[in-house]
Amino acid sequence: MIDEGRALFLQIAESVEDSIIDGSLAPEAQAPSTNELAAFYRINPATAAKGIAMLTDKGVLYKRRGIGMFVAPGARDLLLAERRSAFADRYIDPLLVEARKLGLGPDDLGRLLTERAATTEGTAR
Repeated sequence: MIDEGRALFLQIAESVEDSIIDGSLAPEAQAPSTNELAAFYRINPATAAKGIAMLTDKGVLYKRRGIGMFVAPGARDLLLAERRSAFADRYIDPLLVEARKLGLGPDDLGRLLTERAATTEGTAR
């Protein structure tokens, strides 16, 4: 699971985000502690704490003093909006640039997406 090319604290934060997005960490649910994350990923607790702090700064997690970190209400919606924007920047914009080079219009792209979605429907899981 650990990607040597990316900062560990970012990977920890993304892992917690993934759990929030897929619903395994619901709003108001207690998030894993830094010590639990450190033990699971076999990393320094300070590294895990940096990832958790990043999520706290974004408003995804909040602290209940003496109890731990919890998923903030609205965290899933916040993360989905952030990831959708990043998806467009990372994939859609370059796709549109390349499509223009190839002379493909919106209808052509729609048809290609529909065709590809139909052929990969069962394999994306």
